[in-house]
Amino acid sequence: MALNWKLVIDSRDAATLADFWAAALGYEVEDPSPLVEQLLAAGQLPEAAVAEHHGRKTFRGYAAVRHPEDPFDPTSGVGGGRRLLFQDVPEEKSVKNRLHIDIHGEAGGLEVLAARLEALGATRVREVDQGPAGHWWIMRDPEGNEFCAA
Repeated sequence: MALNWKLVIDSRDAATLADFWAAALGYEVEDPSPLVEQLLAAGQLPEAAVAEHHGRKTFRGYAAVRHPEDPFDPTSGVGGGRRLLFQDVPEEKSVKNRLHIDIHGEAGGLEVLAARLEALGATRVREVDQGPAGHWWIMRDPEGNEFCAA
């Protein structure tokens, strides 16, 4: 039986990274505003735990993106399938990631993909050429997390 999953990524600005990765992957930023409003109205969530991003109330320090074809709960916005959850942490990133995301573009479209990701805020680190096995770019997202564009 296949399981649902989410990859949790530590961040300094969860909402900004969620925006980047949603655009990079063609995912949707989850909208928890109905749940946040409900919890605020019931007195179960303090105002200090709430932030606003793009006109929506969100949980401060958290943001998630989900695959647009996966099911989700309309009240919480939480996806029931492929998700990335960003959570703010106090410490800075200090070493190479041990886990990273590979983004695969259309065949022969590596330059187009890398340029699109740069326009979203990514930076190229170096090109890796594996001869007949192909080549790809090692890139960094806006917070310096490494990923590959292939």
